[in-house]
Amino acid sequence: MHGARTSPDEDGGPRSAGGHWAGTGRMGTIGELGEFGLIGRLTRRLPQGPAVRLGPGDDAAVVAAPDGRVVATTDLLVEGRHFRRDWSGPYDIGHKAAAQNLADVVAMGARPTALLVGFAAPPSTDAAWAERLYDGLADECRRAGASVAGGDVVGAPEVTLAVTALGDLGGGAPLTRSGARPGDVVAVRGRLGHASAGLALLAAGRDGPAELLAAHRRPEPPYEAGAEARAAGATALLDVSDGLVQDLGHIAAASGVRIDVDSATLVVPEVLGPDGLRHVLTGGEDHGFAGTFPPDSPPPPSWTVIGTVGRGAGVRVDGRVPDATGWDHFRG
Repeated sequence: MHGARTSPDEDGGPRSAGGHWAGTGRMGTIGELGEFGLIGRLTRRLPQGPAVRLGPGDDAAVVAAPDGRVVATTDLLVEGRHFRRDWSGPYDIGHKAAAQNLADVVAMGARPTALLVGFAAPPSTDAAWAERLYDGLADECRRAGASVAGGDVVGAPEVTLAVTALGDLGGGAPLTRSGARPGDVVAVRGRLGHASAGLALLAAGRDGPAELLAAHRRPEPPYEAGAEARAAGATALLDVSDGLVQDLGHIAAASGVRIDVDSATLVVPEVLGPDGLRHVLTGGEDHGFAGTFPPDSPPPPSWTVIGTVGRGAGVRVDGRVPDATGWDHFRG
């Protein structure tokens, strides 16, 4: 990968008086670089994996699809709605944008292969800021075995990212939300509640615990979860992005079943504080995974069994309908 880069644990520059990552200014702004100058700087930071047969630089990318099917998903991230530049640096924002899309591919039981990234920003944006954003995207793709294969850049009043992720099923059937059956067990993999607790700390103006702030800024999906679930015979799988209760509700609705969660089985670390259980049940953006498994084919030890699938509808926690479920972009 070309260009000097700071440590992945740093955002590579000072913050301005208003808290935004200020960059160094040595490269100028993206407006001064122009569209094609910016594209050249960004694409040089994007190594290509074996699934990408033709990467950035042409009218479109070419990505291998040996299975004959392509898993595709897309997300929008809008400044002020999905991230704040006084709370997260550019590397954080890129990391998070990649992670949430890659996790959706894994939730289908697929192997991520490529991202396509649309990047909109004010022309006054520091070019070094944009490069660090793409470093975050590229590094998280590398962790999942994928690449940023192409995209677009455009001027806009605020930073916006439109990310499309592609994946390969490797000959297997997709793991959907509609396969859960009465008698299955419900299990989760990965962190729950940490990103939500971190967001609450930032909203309250607090500067720690650091691990919770980091969880909000840089989620760490266990990308191996899709392959694990498939190998164990999972009947349904999804990415926990909007809250455990709400996302389990999607499985319940799609499968025509009821899901019962036993709160005593949930891992609620002390660091989450007095509202820990609420964060675990309703907090999103950790991008862990929840799945259902046949009773005679239990999930692997890396998963935690938290409940059962039965006849009926909806989700119950300790036998009751929970008051809160999770995030809705139009209800807030």
